Order: sequence, then C-alpha cells, then structure tokens
Amino acid sequence: MKRQSVEAGERLYGWLFAAPWLIGLFIFFLLPLAASIYFSFTTYSILEPGEFIGLRNYRELMQDKVFWAAVYNTVYFAVFFVPLSIVFGVLLALFLNMKVKGMAIYRTLYFLPTLVPQVALAVLWMWLLNPHFGLVNGMLDKFGIAGPAWLGSEFWSKPSLILMSLWGIGQAVVIYLAGLQDISQDYYDAAEVDGASWLQKVRSVTLPLLTPVIFFNLVMGVIGALQQFTLPYSLTKGQGTPAHSLMFYVMHLYDNGFKYFKMGYASAMAWLLFLAIMLLTGILFMTSKRWVHYQGK
Repeated sequence: MKRQSVEAGERLYGWLFAAPWLIGLFIFFLLPLAASIYFSFTTYSILEPGEFIGLRNYRELMQDKVFWAAVYNTVYFAVFFVPLSIVFGVLLALFLNMKVKGMAIYRTLYFLPTLVPQVALAVLWMWLLNPHFGLVNGMLDKFGIAGPAWLGSEFWSKPSLILMSLWGIGQAVVIYLAGLQDISQDYYDAAEVDGASWLQKVRSVTLPLLTPVIFFNLVMGVIGALQQFTLPYSLTKGQGTPAHSLMFYVMHLYDNGFKYFKMGYASAMAWLLFLAIMLLTGILFMTSKRWVHYQGK
C-alpha cells in the first residue's frame, strides 16, 4: 500500500509539472486549431461572429483568380528553389569540408547571410537588382549583356526571389557539413584501397551516406517553400506586383484574414495548405525508403 501511494504521489507530481505545458498546448494550439476548422465553414470576420455557410468558402476559392495565381507562384518557387538549394548546399558543404588553411573564415562568411533579417535582405537585393543602377546589371553591362528588369519583370521576378533565397541557405549548409563530418573515415579508407577517385568516393560513399541529411533538408525545404511570406511581402509591400507574379499563397491568406477581415475564407485557405503540406510530406516519407541510406544498415 505504501509503495502504491508513493507511485500515485509521483504520478500526481508528474501531472502537476506537466500541467503548464498541457494548458498552453490546449489554449494556444488545440483550441485555435479546432476554432479554425469551424471558422472555415463560416463568414467569421473577427469583428462579427458570422454564420455557418458550409463549403461556400472552399467553392469560392476554386473561382478566385488571385488564389490560383498564388498557388502557381508558390509551386513554381518550391519546384525550383528546393532542388537548387539541395544541390548548392551539398556542393558548398563539400567545399567547406576540405582541410585547408582559413576554412573557419570561409564557413563564417557563408553562414553570415542567414543572420540578415528578411526585411534588410529585401532592401539589399532591391538595390542590387535595380535595373538602372543596380550592381548586378552594372556588372552585366561590362560584358555587353543588357540586364533584365528583375523584380520589375513578370518573367524575372520569381527567379530573382529564388536567387535571393539561395543566398541565405547557410543553415542548410551547416547541417550538410555536420552530416559530412559524421561519415566514418573507414568508408573512405576502404574506397581508397579499391582505387576509387575523389569523384567516385563522392558518388559511392558521400552522397549515399548523406541522404538522411538531404532527406531532412528536403522535407524542411518543401514546408518552408510552401509557406514563403516575409521576403516577397517585403519586396512588394504586400502587393505581389508585378501582375501578381510575387503573390504567394501565405501572402494571399494574410491579406484575406488581416486586411479584408475574411477570417473564415483565410481559415479555409490555411486548411488547404495544411492538407497539401501533409500530403507532400507523407509522399516524401513513403518514398524515402527507396533512396535514404543509414550508416550500419
């Protein structure tokens, strides 16, 4: 009986210590989550409770031209940025993993852009990509190349945003670098004995054993790309110009929820985004068994 009372007291203390976190989880996560599901079926507008309208918000989304433009821009960004970030990230990590003098300085330089706030980053690149006196077009002029309008062009605006985002992949590079340093030297020694070249070592040893890290950055990259907001919002002051070419999904969601006070409409958008992210993440996890390799397996 004494032992049972002691165990009961320990469980009680455990629940008491966990209670603040559980209360916070309920108030700030579970309750808003449930509320957003309900609001997506209503005309709730923050200022007014609204009324239940069923699937009308979802039907209106299918007829919203700006919604489809935002979907296209977001998918375009994700399709190009995520693979490019993986390729450039792995290449930079391979370079930064070399044992040369002053490598700590190079690693710091490549990581520094990630410390720049997104708003400051937008201001910096708006100056660099200015079509008239920007540094990028100025350098192109020296080679006899007429630079495009970049952010002022409907065609070049998204590639410009991808370029800016690639400039700040330092965090992913650090993760790749950690993954490279976790690979046992024994694998490289065995490949050396077999007469493998540097390129063969990278292809047969480094990349297969780096796939768990690549998979992690792939999943996080897809989730982050589908939620792109701060940089395009800062570049266009929330307008998504020119011609909605920089109007991203979360920007349109924000506008509906906090500019037009169509919170029910925004909640419907949020749940569609959630379902899309869950679906893509599930597909990535299901396919990972075919190409992700772990050491010792």
